[in-house]
Amino acid sequence: MINFGSTKLGMPGWRNQNIINDETLKNIYGEQAIQYCNQNNFPPFVFSDSKPFDLIELEQLLQAVGWGRRPLRRVKRALDHSLLKVGLWQHDPKFPRLIGFARCTGDGVIDATIWDVAINPVFQGFGLGKQLMSYLMRGLKTKGVSRVTLFADADVIDFYKKQGWNLEPKGNKCAFWYSNEFVNLGFLNYS
Repeated sequence: MINFGSTKLGMPGWRNQNIINDETLKNIYGEQAIQYCNQNNFPPFVFSDSKPFDLIELEQLLQAVGWGRRPLRRVKRALDHSLLKVGLWQHDPKFPRLIGFARCTGDGVIDATIWDVAINPVFQGFGLGKQLMSYLMRGLKTKGVSRVTLFADADVIDFYKKQGWNLEPKGNKCAFWYSNEFVNLGFLNYS
């Protein structure tokens, strides 16, 4: 088992360190990429919202978490129409490995909905999903989105509750969640 240290970015065990030089980071992962490594000196992990996805690699990740197959043409269209797409890669200079993914749809101004959050099972339980969500939420905040909802399967409800997400206020229609992070920062207005 791999010990990844703390589950929070910027906390002991995790650090934003330039293991990958800036030029290589931008060339492989794009302008907004952020690299993180752990105290055990495993290859760094890189979060990016600009690196293109290999559809077959994405399909393999989604199948690894137990999701059914989706036609690749439809997956491509969904990605093309997404407001924000975030990948999490385990860095390798020749072949970065996609180990996490999430995407959002929305109008890009007021509302966004998070879909398809996935972390490869080998890397689950080490806080990478929480970190992926944090990177995603920062990206939405940067875009000026003021209300974020999340569509989640019943088997991951506890994961989101631990991050401060709450069930839709009326709790009687569907599995949408609202982020307490945005409530606490004054982003959600129900008036």
